[in-house]
Amino acid sequence: MFRIIKTDKESKARSGVLTTSHGEIPTPIFMPVGTAGTVKGVLQESLINDIDAKIILGNTYHLFLRPGTEILRAAGGLHKFMQWDRPLLTDSGGYQVFSLNEIRKITEEGTLFSSHIDGSKHMFTAENTIDIQRIIGSDIMMAFDECTPYPCDYKEARKSLSLTHRWLDRAVDHFRRTEPFYGHDQVLFPIIQGSIFDDLRMESAEKAAATGMEGIAIGGLSVGEPADEMYRIIEIVNEILPESKPRYLMGVGTPANILEGIERGIDMFDCVMPTRNGRNGMIFTWKGIINIRNKRWADDFSPLDPECPSNVSRTYSKAYLRHLIISGEILGAQLASMHNLAFYLDLVRVARKKIEEGEFAKWKRTIIKQVSEKQ
Repeated sequence: MFRIIKTDKESKARSGVLTTSHGEIPTPIFMPVGTAGTVKGVLQESLINDIDAKIILGNTYHLFLRPGTEILRAAGGLHKFMQWDRPLLTDSGGYQVFSLNEIRKITEEGTLFSSHIDGSKHMFTAENTIDIQRIIGSDIMMAFDECTPYPCDYKEARKSLSLTHRWLDRAVDHFRRTEPFYGHDQVLFPIIQGSIFDDLRMESAEKAAATGMEGIAIGGLSVGEPADEMYRIIEIVNEILPESKPRYLMGVGTPANILEGIERGIDMFDCVMPTRNGRNGMIFTWKGIINIRNKRWADDFSPLDPECPSNVSRTYSKAYLRHLIISGEILGAQLASMHNLAFYLDLVRVARKKIEEGEFAKWKRTIIKQVSEKQ
């Protein structure tokens, strides 16, 4: 499923290829977030033809609530429902349930929660989240976990991690007892938890590796902890994780976070930042970060980013995008999202190229400041 092509001489960065039934994914890769079966405001054709997204995400929690498993099963799975023939990854819904802390109850069996849509009661377990993801038909599924808040004390983190590991055992057993619905292979990734505590993260990395699953995710980061803590945890767990398996850092992050993660051996990333922040006027470019709402861009007719190989990035001007965003036009949110996603995909594409040329570490030291500066 995963093969490493080249490892950087000065860091843990590596390029590789992750093979799924719906296509090959070159790594390191950024995955646009399509929570409810859509990358908000972006056509599937644009994701393929202009952004060249190799894989996108769906979310078990949101898809379970709406449109629901009956509709997804009748449609033949999410690929057919949304007309997407490239790979899909689904989060188990654990993080979304975590965010509902006022309307959820965690037990040994699973998590009882109230729908944010209509208040109806539902239970997620290690087993039924596998069943739901079988119905969704994602190429890569996540094991159900509990995500701890930041900060939390050691006792709380230990208790949570023990529960996550018991759920993981049940999820792996259920995954092995069940079959895909739609004739293509599905794989399951366990999720490493343990807050910012070294021994808990090491224990969780060992547990995840011991499952023998095809890849491993690192969760519970980018929840408020300092960036240096996140980088330290990545280094700790990657010393334990098998080099032959892809490593997925969940919900991260800024261009700088991604470059730092790649340097430490991460292969897969996702984050809502390029789309969510884009809709609010934050534009990521090879020259730095732009607040397109600022008046300085009102008469700047230069392209959004001529260095980014996207028609949107090279065609539309900063002045035009500012006009759309300020005016509240839907097209503004669409163009900003498309450009930001194209930039993120270009960032990991160039990183991959630099790894294979043996120049990643040197390039990263110069480019990370450039892409992080506010213009």
